[in-house]
Amino acid sequence: MGRGRVQLKRIENKINRQVTFSKRRSGLLKKAHEISVLCDAEVGLIVFSTKGKLFEYSTDSCMERILERHERYSYAERQLNATDIITPGSWTLEHAKLKARLEVLQRNQKHYAGEELDTLSMKELQNLEHQLDSALKHIRSRKNQLMHESISELQKKDKALQEQNNNLSKQVKEREKEMAQQTPWEQQSHDHLNSSSFVLPHPFNNLHIGEAYPNAGDNGEVEGSSRQQQQNSASVMPPWMLRHLNG
Repeated sequence: MGRGRVQLKRIENKINRQVTFSKRRSGLLKKAHEISVLCDAEVGLIVFSTKGKLFEYSTDSCMERILERHERYSYAERQLNATDIITPGSWTLEHAKLKARLEVLQRNQKHYAGEELDTLSMKELQNLEHQLDSALKHIRSRKNQLMHESISELQKKDKALQEQNNNLSKQVKEREKEMAQQTPWEQQSHDHLNSSSFVLPHPFNNLHIGEAYPNAGDNGEVEGSSRQQQQNSASVMPPWMLRHLNG
């Protein structure tokens, strides 16, 4: 048979009441944690035992921020639902609330800076430590992200500079190769010009242009003299001039 329905009433036995409180408190804190994780809700839970001991749970260990948000929401809702006329007394009350809230914020700021910690209890110090640890995690995470982005940017710049350096080195090598190929060609062309140029022979000492030739009657002497002159000129005239004369 299943368990019967438990009647909700105060447990008279002190020991049983304490055991039930401990079990139900653990289950309540567990449920608060589950709903904050599963539903991404901002949860604040406060429980006082019969002896006045405090048990609390808050999302990201920031109970004060949740209470301030609750106060702002409650105040805004009260302002919307208010039907009475604002009086100078209400302004005085609002000023007192804002002043108290400002004092709380200033006190929290000093606590975050490590000042005026003597008035805090062990539980408050633990909550403050959790808040600072959470803040440090976010700060370090952001710092590491910026460092990785900076390193990635420097690596991109280094890669671009290496590519530019490789391109310049390639251009220099191509230029040197072109100069190395061009220099032997110029030397060969210069040598070819020197070899193709000719040196004029010695002056034609025996060639007398415009000199009177012997008469036609002296054929033998003329022919002998002509042959002698051709032989003498052949020794000093270039071949192309000889071909011209013989032709």
